[in-house]
Amino acid sequence: MKIALMDSGIGLLAAAAAVRRLRPDAALVLSSAPDTMPWGPHMPAEVTARALAVARAAAAHRPDALIVACNTASVHALPALRAELEPGIPVIGTVPAIKPAAAAGGPVAIWATPATTGSPYQRALIRDFADGVTVTEVPCPGLADAVEHADEEAIDLAVAAAAALTPADVRAVVLGCTHYELVAERIRAAVQPPGAPPVVLHGSAGAVAAQALRRIGAQPATAATPGGGLTVLLGGSDSALPGPALAYAEGRLLEAVSTVR
Repeated sequence: MKIALMDSGIGLLAAAAAVRRLRPDAALVLSSAPDTMPWGPHMPAEVTARALAVARAAAAHRPDALIVACNTASVHALPALRAELEPGIPVIGTVPAIKPAAAAGGPVAIWATPATTGSPYQRALIRDFADGVTVTEVPCPGLADAVEHADEEAIDLAVAAAAALTPADVRAVVLGCTHYELVAERIRAAVQPPGAPPVVLHGSAGAVAAQALRRIGAQPATAATPGGGLTVLLGGSDSALPGPALAYAEGRLLEAVSTVR
């Protein structure tokens, strides 16, 4: 079994680690183009072109499925990716976990990039899945870029700025960018009021990993013997995991249980 994941940068680590936990025996292909990120500020046609280039590099390795581990690419490029790759390679997009976050009744905050915050796409998800729930959209300028470079000071500043925009009564936070899942506990600590029930964070990594297995008719096998291998592509070229990836538990997990090739 071989599962490919694509993103502009290391935001794909959370979903890759989720796949690795479900199927330690699966081979993984991680395809990104960090020199082109961030994708959010660009026009949809440019995002689509960049996403197609990254996806084609992954597809050349003949995966059984491709996870689009990027919210921006899923919004703008998913139809084009599916038109080119399916049915040969099932393509699984990433959707912010607004529906499960709103199920408990809120209040809910959605942390997302400035380009996504207030967008028609996000507003439609709120309308469809959080009707009647108090939802606050929180822009997080600079957070994805800080996470990409494992810039501790910049992460702290961006998280603090977003936390200051998050109402104190929020009971759930949707992580609307895959990069944010790598610093989930720092986000939780920043928004957790003293003495209040724990704020619940909702990411997408686990759901897309499980969906990828379903699309190819596979079952989780968490006790399988590790050894599926890891292929890392940066801008289409074979590489190792970039240094900043190893600042996160997900990156270290992938390196520890995989043979980079």
